[in-house]
Amino acid sequence: MTNPLALQLARLVDQVSTIIVGKRPQIEDCLACLLAGGHLLIEDLPGVGKTTLAHALAVSLGLRFSRTQFTADLMPTDLVGVSIYERGREAFVFHPGPIFAQVLLADEINRAGPKTQSALLEAMEEQQVTVEGETRALPRPFFVIATQNPSEQIGTYPLPESQLDRFLMCITLGYPDAASERALLAGEDRREAIHHLATVMSPDELIAAQRAVLAVHASDALLDYLQALIAATRSGRWFVEGLSPRAGIGVLRAAKAHALLARRDYVAPDDVQAILAQTVAHRLVPAAGAGRGRREQVRAMIEAVALP
Repeated sequence: MTNPLALQLARLVDQVSTIIVGKRPQIEDCLACLLAGGHLLIEDLPGVGKTTLAHALAVSLGLRFSRTQFTADLMPTDLVGVSIYERGREAFVFHPGPIFAQVLLADEINRAGPKTQSALLEAMEEQQVTVEGETRALPRPFFVIATQNPSEQIGTYPLPESQLDRFLMCITLGYPDAASERALLAGEDRREAIHHLATVMSPDELIAAQRAVLAVHASDALLDYLQALIAATRSGRWFVEGLSPRAGIGVLRAAKAHALLARRDYVAPDDVQAILAQTVAHRLVPAAGAGRGRREQVRAMIEAVALP
């Protein structure tokens, strides 16, 4: 499938790749998550480009960007906003918080306490917030990119399962390869280069692209394969508990987005396999005695489930 949308998406990935060097697969995962209408969790060490990736993507898409540093003393009202009495108006006036953006970067989300973490749940699921009894809609599109430090670092709080389930995908960036790191060392400051990026796609065009994802065809055989993978997660052989129906729907949406980025109007088994670990590993706990990490366990399960 070669059409203006496919070319536009390719230009978008190319542009962000000039900022986040040597990480094209991760950039494509990030974009697939956004096209699928989901939220993204990036788990990695500080300093590998998590914040820069979020900012570059927002600028390239012409989206209003907001960054909140999650800390132990961050309160829910610091995120969603608060009503303040203004003497001149003789009334309470609502002052929106940073969550009223199109791309919200929740930086180091697991350094905030559980109460503040839970303040994101309604926003991520319903694209709205309730403040002082009044429901307020968030901008469209609305996309949360949360960064998380490894849980063994000091001052982190593990995200509850209910919140982890709200993230469609979880990725890691990792260290750059030698050639990419040399380019970073020798080139200009990537954070400064973000300000010179062009807008490749408008918010309205992004919403249209999200609708195009829903139109990507999934055959009965493909759905049989997806159901076989979901059933494998529930068998007890690979994981303590299996995927929920909501997670299964999320996998299909992510696979459709991956197919669209690959310039196809149908989902292939390769699309499901390419995004499965990023989409489900953070939701699953390996069975006792597995001897593998979550992602490695997902990949081993893929090898064991027969293709249609």
